[in-house]
Amino acid sequence: MKEYRVDGHVSSFLPESKKWQMVWNDEFDGTKLDESKWNYRLYFWGKKSPTFSEDALVDGTSCLHLPLVLRDGVYRSAHLQTGSLTFDMPRDKDQLGFWPFGTKKPAGFLHKYGYYEIRCRLPRNDGWHAAFWLQAPGIGSHYDPKQCGVEVDIMENYRQHTENKLVCGIGYGGYGKESVWPGHFQVPFVETEDGWHTYAVDWSREGYIFYMDGQEVGRQMAPENPVSDVEQFVLVSTECHGYNRIFGTDGDFAGMGDTWRGEPVEELLKAELPDEFVVDYVRVFDEVQD
Repeated sequence: MKEYRVDGHVSSFLPESKKWQMVWNDEFDGTKLDESKWNYRLYFWGKKSPTFSEDALVDGTSCLHLPLVLRDGVYRSAHLQTGSLTFDMPRDKDQLGFWPFGTKKPAGFLHKYGYYEIRCRLPRNDGWHAAFWLQAPGIGSHYDPKQCGVEVDIMENYRQHTENKLVCGIGYGGYGKESVWPGHFQVPFVETEDGWHTYAVDWSREGYIFYMDGQEVGRQMAPENPVSDVEQFVLVSTECHGYNRIFGTDGDFAGMGDTWRGEPVEELLKAELPDEFVVDYVRVFDEVQD
């Protein structure tokens, strides 16, 4: 890996096979979240989530803190994104006709291809998890995943505390009967001396190459796998397990009403607070062509 220096901050180390130029980043300097870059995901498939919160903290230490919060008997944590999923937007109350989606939020950052990297410290407790991933606003809305996007899970730690593994990989075709998950890589978790880790993906026309702590851990390449050819947004997220379960009067997702029946999982009830997902930076690099 080749060092890429960022003034006043920890360097990135990027694949040596390409030349890179940073095109977007957040070092989380200052004392508040830059809302020109990020918005909070508060809705889950059109319904207000009981567990997604607005509890992100930027406190002058050049770090983003996403804490696990117990408030009013409900465990909550923040889910940040630079765009939004169309299917999340609640239907406008004054909307007439058949259109099922609400007004889209302005996107802070949409991008196609490049090297996406996070430096972070993971939560200590089971029962909730952290993730760094890419999503497309209209995933699953076209016959060809190239034209509507591919979910790219760069890092998820929901198996860290039970199996000592992190996962990464892609999924496409939406989240119904056409959903395809060609397999996520399960990577043994190895702690570092200072607790800081880097997770990244190189997304190119040829496919996706995943990295953890500077080491390649998996590839999902064309033509065996579709490669998104549309701009996607970045997510730095946490989620408390058990809450985002929606049931309508007929018991299925399609008939969901406004009732949330999810409850926190037992592991979450045992969590020792305070706990948090801490992010040093998020950076996006483009390949520089000679």
